[in-house]
Amino acid sequence: MSYTGRVKVGGPADVRELPGAVIAKLAVGTMNNNAYLVRCTATGEALLIDAAAEPDRLTEFVRLGGETAAAVLTTHRHQDHWQGLAALVAQTGARTLAGFDDASGIPVPTDRRLRHGDTVHVGNLELRAIHLRGHTPGSIALYYQDATGQGHLFTGDSLFPGGVGKTLKPADFQSLLSDVEERIFGVYDDATWFYPGHGDDSTLGAERPHLDEWRERGW
Repeated sequence: MSYTGRVKVGGPADVRELPGAVIAKLAVGTMNNNAYLVRCTATGEALLIDAAAEPDRLTEFVRLGGETAAAVLTTHRHQDHWQGLAALVAQTGARTLAGFDDASGIPVPTDRRLRHGDTVHVGNLELRAIHLRGHTPGSIALYYQDATGQGHLFTGDSLFPGGVGKTLKPADFQSLLSDVEERIFGVYDDATWFYPGHGDDSTLGAERPHLDEWRERGW
């Protein structure tokens, strides 16, 4: 079956097989968070993105297609994105990664603090960190380009189908929208598929025509 990106809490993971990589998506917790697994098929090494909740399910999830995940990235410091992190790290020994400006707000020590433009290696795969300021000060998205040239973007709560993530002040909204425009839409093509922290996936091409609308409405 082809990947759709539609998952529900308590349901199975949705798995996308790519040349040299596997991306899997699982919904967990009372806030319907998405957790993602990126695995290099050549080496078996894997990265989990957001140990949001239900650590027992996540421990099973990270074994999908290979051994456990070697590292966990927390996209930002909000509690619903790290509630399963301590238990998962204790069970797996995984290294922890987070944005430089959000790491202090995550109650599990961060082994590597990421800045804009840093690279994260998962076996033979290379992902690039994108710092998006506004939803939180240190939110991090990750970009991966597969062997066919297709882009894959993990956006946390900074970009969703229909708009950017929630912000509390107009200045934060302007900051986030500006970063999303300059660092995502200004860099990556319309075919880029993005995977948000909650809900369904989308593509940059589907969302690009609405940027002016988002700016005008202010959220």
